[in-house]
Order: sequence, then structure tokens, then C-alpha cells
Amino acid sequence: MPLVEVRGLVKEFTRPRWLWRRDVPVRAVDGVSFVVEEGETFGLVGESGSGKTTTGRCVLRLIEPTSGEIRFRGEDVRACSRQRLRELRRHMQIVFQDPFASLNPRLRARTIVEEPLTIHKIGTREERRARVAELFRVVGLDPAHLERYPHEFSGGQRQRIGLARALALHPSLVVADEPVSALDVSVQAQVVNLLLDLQQQLKLTYLFIAHDLRLVEHVCTRVAVMYRGRIVEMAPTAALFDQPRHPYTRALLSAIPVPDPEAPRLRIEFDASAVNLKTPLGEVSPGHFAAL
Repeated sequence: MPLVEVRGLVKEFTRPRWLWRRDVPVRAVDGVSFVVEEGETFGLVGESGSGKTTTGRCVLRLIEPTSGEIRFRGEDVRACSRQRLRELRRHMQIVFQDPFASLNPRLRARTIVEEPLTIHKIGTREERRARVAELFRVVGLDPAHLERYPHEFSGGQRQRIGLARALALHPSLVVADEPVSALDVSVQAQVVNLLLDLQQQLKLTYLFIAHDLRLVEHVCTRVAVMYRGRIVEMAPTAALFDQPRHPYTRALLSAIPVPDPEAPRLRIEFDASAVNLKTPLGEVSPGHFAAL
């Protein structure tokens, strides 16, 4: 059984009425379907506004989907009561994109990491403090700095604090929403390697949301490419990068920078008018799907 199953996910937002115009519904996610197997890193990629982050947040019900089905270990997440959803969230956590905005500047690092344990009433005060110190060591931070405030840490350290908070409840699934895009390039590799190490140590499953295709190629086992709220191609990572089938995927891959300035480049221009967004995904080779 897959860890996560998403079927026909739709999320509409309403553009507010202006003067004589009526409210206009906008589909940020339009009929998205995929599964995430236990222990894998499933990537969602696409340009800004393609619906990646909205999809990830709908999976956790941080945003309520308009329609569709979301299952976690076979259980219908959308049908869960408030109490049951709270219990499920112990197993589904998120690491946000911006480590500056996702941490409360008025709380010390200890309180930030301990908060999930306090909310779920796990352990005594002494046990929670010991768990927080352990989590700091796991993500490569010094427990001696637990009494510091977020502004006293660097960007990479803040992201590690956010990761420690996400790991506090021993989750099975971590939604990593652009986890390194706000960090300096010199720090990105450290955080990515930490994520990979933690996956091995703690048997984690990642839903990895990113726009950096080089990073996705390095960390993901399978990748889904999103365009205007829909998945237009989905395949094992090697197959997607070696033999992209959809015109949008080809255009994205052609934009990846090449280290050698003298290497020949073939930049592919994407013609949106030539793509029918209503075309369903079809299997073009074993495990490789494209909307052609």
C-alpha cells in the first residue's frame, strides 16, 4: 500500500469581486493524481505559480481542497474529524520554504522545537527537554544554543531548527516545500545532505517541492512536472531527465545552467498555445507518464 495516494485533487481560490465584476474562481490545482511510496523521495517541480506548494499543503490539509481524494496509509484524510486529523498530523509534517518567516521571533529555539510535543502532550517536561536537545544534535546544532532566539542563528541554522521541529513527533512523511531555496548556495548542499542522511536514519518519506531541477535530479526517486495546476509528466528521475516527453518538461530541462561556458546549448522555447491542458496522462513507457 502506498504511503500517500492523491486522486483528482482540485483546489480553487476566489479572486475578489471588483466594482461590477463577480467573484472569479481560479483553479490553482486542477485534477492532480499521484502516489508516494514508503521511503521514497517524490518530487513536484514546475515554475512559480504552477500549484506545487498548494498541492503539498492540501495533502496535509493546511489548505482545504475543493475536491478530490487524499489517503494516508489508506485512510481518507479529507473525511477525518478534527481530532483524528490532529492525530494524523503526528505522522505528516512540513518544512517551510522561508526559515526567516516560519519561526516565531519571540520564542526561544527550545520552545519552538518543543511546541509540537507540548501540543500533543507527549512526555514530562524533563523528557521533552531531553528530546529537544537530542533533536538539536540530530540536525547538527549545539544544544548549548537552545536558549537563543531565531535572529541569533544563520539562515541555514534556522532551517535546521525548522527541521528539528518537524521531526519532533517521529513523522513518516515530511513535505519539504522548497527547503533550501531561501538559503545561500554555500549552505544549500549542507542542508540537502542533512535531509538525505535523516531519511536513511529515520526511514522518512519526502514529498519534495522544488523548482531547482539539478537539486531534484540529485535527491528524488520519482518526479512529477506541474504546469498551470496539472501534472503534465511523471516518471522515475533518470527516465525523466534522459528522455523527457512533454514539451514543457523539455523546455524546463533545457534551461538548466551548464558549468562549461563553451558547451553547446540548445535552449527550447515552450509554446503554451500548442499544449492542451485537458489531455490526460498516458503511459508512454513502463512507469513513465505524459500528457501527450
